[in-house]
Amino acid sequence: MAENTKIEWCDHTFNPWVGCTKVSSACDHCYAEAWAKRAGRDVWGAGKPRQRTTGANWHQPLRWNAEAERTGTRPRVFCASLADVFDNEVDPAWRADLFRLIAATPDLDWLLLTKRIGNVMNMVNGVADMPRLGSHAGHLMAHHWRNGTPPPNVWLGATVVNQAEADRDIPKLLATPAAKRFLSIEPMLGPINLHLPTRKWIDSTGAAHCDHCCNGDRCDDPTHYERGSPRYAVHCPHCRGTGRGKPIDWIIVGGESGPGARPMHPDWARSVRDQCQAAGVPYLFKQWGDHDMSYDRDRDDPDCRRCDSVARAPGRWINLAGGHGFNGERVHYAKRVGKKAAGRLLDGRAWDEFPA
Repeated sequence: MAENTKIEWCDHTFNPWVGCTKVSSACDHCYAEAWAKRAGRDVWGAGKPRQRTTGANWHQPLRWNAEAERTGTRPRVFCASLADVFDNEVDPAWRADLFRLIAATPDLDWLLLTKRIGNVMNMVNGVADMPRLGSHAGHLMAHHWRNGTPPPNVWLGATVVNQAEADRDIPKLLATPAAKRFLSIEPMLGPINLHLPTRKWIDSTGAAHCDHCCNGDRCDDPTHYERGSPRYAVHCPHCRGTGRGKPIDWIIVGGESGPGARPMHPDWARSVRDQCQAAGVPYLFKQWGDHDMSYDRDRDDPDCRRCDSVARAPGRWINLAGGHGFNGERVHYAKRVGKKAAGRLLDGRAWDEFPA
C-alpha cells in the first residue's frame, strides 16, 4: 500500500485506505477497481465499506520523512492511488488521521489528487470541527487550511479528462487554498483549452489576473465567488490569493492503458504542452498508454494510397475531434502495442517538468 513507485511524477505512493466509487468517464476502466477484485476486496461502489490499511503501512511515510530530512530531499508522495482522499464513503476520522500524518511529515510533499475537488473544503471543515481526541495536529492543520493557510507540503490536484470536466472542476480547484495546484489530464479523452477569455487558468504574465477583480487580498467582483463564500481572492477562480504565481502550477498529461484503453490523439497532448510552454507552466507527459499513435495520415500518406492496407491492421483511426474514421482535421492510426512499447516520448523527447 505504501511503496516506491514507477509512476513518473512521484517518488512514493501511499494508500491510507482502499476503495472508491466511479464518478467520471476517467473511471471507466479503473485499474484500482480491477486490482481490488483480483485481491478479493469488495470495496468498490456506493455503500461499500472502504478498508483502512495497516499500522505498518501508515508508519512508512514517517520513515520517508526521516530519510528526506537526513538527505535534504523532498520526495513527492501520491495519496491515494487505490482510493480518493475526498471520497464521501470514507470515515471522517480516517481523514483526520491522514491530516495528522501529513502534519508530522513536513519534509514530504503530499500530492492529493482527487476526482471530487468540490468536496475538499467541506471535508477540511469537517476535520477542523471534529472533537480533538488523539489527532490534534490533524485538526490544527485543517483549522489553518479552513482559514486560508493551506499546509505548505500539500499539492492539491484535480483529474480532468476533457473540456467539460475542465470547465466544471478547474474553477473549483482554483477556489480551494493550496500550496500548489495541479491537473492530471489522464486519461486524456478529448482536447482541452486552458486559456480562453473566459478560462484564464494559465497565464503567461503570472499575475493570475488579480488586477482585474481584486483589491489587495479581496476579490471585488461578486460574480467571481459563490454565494455565501468569503470574499477573499483565494476563493476566486479568476485570481489566486494576491495574484502571486500562476493559477495552475503543474499539468500532467497521459493516455490510457490497460483493458479497454481508449487512444489519445497526439495533437491533444501537443496543444496542452504548447499552452504550458507559452505560460511557463511545467508540463509532464506521462505516457501514450496502450496505443502507438505515430502514424499520421496527413503526414505519412497524404494521398491515402496506404490507407486501406493500414486500416486492415489491428487498430483504428482516430480524428482530432475524438471520433473514429476520417471526419475531423488530422487523422492518426491507433495501433495497440501495449504501454511499454508505446513509450512516453512526445515529438522525440521526454517531458518531465516539475514545479520548483
